[in-house]
Amino acid sequence: DVYKRQGINAEYGSVSFFWLLWVLARMSNILFEDIFSVNDVDPDGKKFDRVSRIICKSENYEMDLVLDINIEIYPLEAGQKISLALASSLSPEGLPDEGVFDPIDKHSLMDKYEYVMYGKVFKYDESQKDKEVAVYVSFGGLLMKISGDPRNIAGLELDSRIYLLVRKT
Repeated sequence: DVYKRQGINAEYGSVSFFWLLWVLARMSNILFEDIFSVNDVDPDGKKFDRVSRIICKSENYEMDLVLDINIEIYPLEAGQKISLALASSLSPEGLPDEGVFDPIDKHSLMDKYEYVMYGKVFKYDESQKDKEVAVYVSFGGLLMKISGDPRNIAGLELDSRIYLLVRKT
């Protein structure tokens, strides 16, 4: 009866609250975000002039990352730390992409990062050790493999298109 005195319909109040949480969760376009330490650069030797493969470990979720990066545009060295986010769209409000990016008078997640790539999840490997999964993404030929606990990368689905956003910390 406390609810009635405050003008809240208890029968629908909790449903509305959970519906709002569901809507907010669906609007979040950040699929994964963490700080990574760059442990190694080109461990198997340099294959291309402008591209290096970095090997990283995340600080919070204990995820492993192998990422090809254009070092002519964005040089990285062992020992550096990067903030990495994977997102389904660049909209700060979490709205889906319209298919074409128009940078004129439009704020985006890119404003907060220094290096951005757009790619497609092409492989989801559940046969990893210790119940880990590995997700493989191609960014126009530059590859990424992120592996670890499947709960941390549950938003990455096969054939989905994602943005990779990086900044040095």
